[in-house]
Amino acid sequence: MGLSTQDMRSCWICPSTCIETYRSRQFIPAVQGLVQCEFRTKVIITKKRVHEISNQTHKMKRFAANLMTTPEYDWWWGKRINDNVPSSCEENTRPIEEHLQVIPSELEIVKQYFEKKSLELGKMIEKFRNSVIELKVSLTKIEKLKGTIEKLEVALQNFELRVELLETSNEHWKEQLEHS
Repeated sequence: MGLSTQDMRSCWICPSTCIETYRSRQFIPAVQGLVQCEFRTKVIITKKRVHEISNQTHKMKRFAANLMTTPEYDWWWGKRINDNVPSSCEENTRPIEEHLQVIPSELEIVKQYFEKKSLELGKMIEKFRNSVIELKVSLTKIEKLKGTIEKLEVALQNFELRVELLETSNEHWKEQLEHS
């Protein structure tokens, strides 16, 4: 009446030979038949019936509520927003380019700011270098002019001395002419 341990072992070891006939009945191991079991189909059917019943109760509530509702409520009910479903508001909509645009990190922002400032400082340094060169050129011109002014002052003093000398010699000659 019962299966020997060797018969049981052979069914589990060789799954291809699982189906064996024992005393004119078909023997199917329990593991192989679980997928096709009635229990699973009954669970699925039960889930469907529960879903249908809940839908019917919602419809009945809606039908009962409609008798007492106003047109404004019906309008509001049709326009209401389900909190679970994201809706596209025109205020919040952005073009796809903005959605695809990469938002720079804080480090990248600081890096861009640093590059901008260093570029500005580089331009300022270049201006200062040009100013220094112009000032050096102006300074050499001023020094040359000072040298020329000093030479001209010396020449002027020499001419003034000559003029005085000529005036004194002119007076001396005049005196000698008068005396003679």
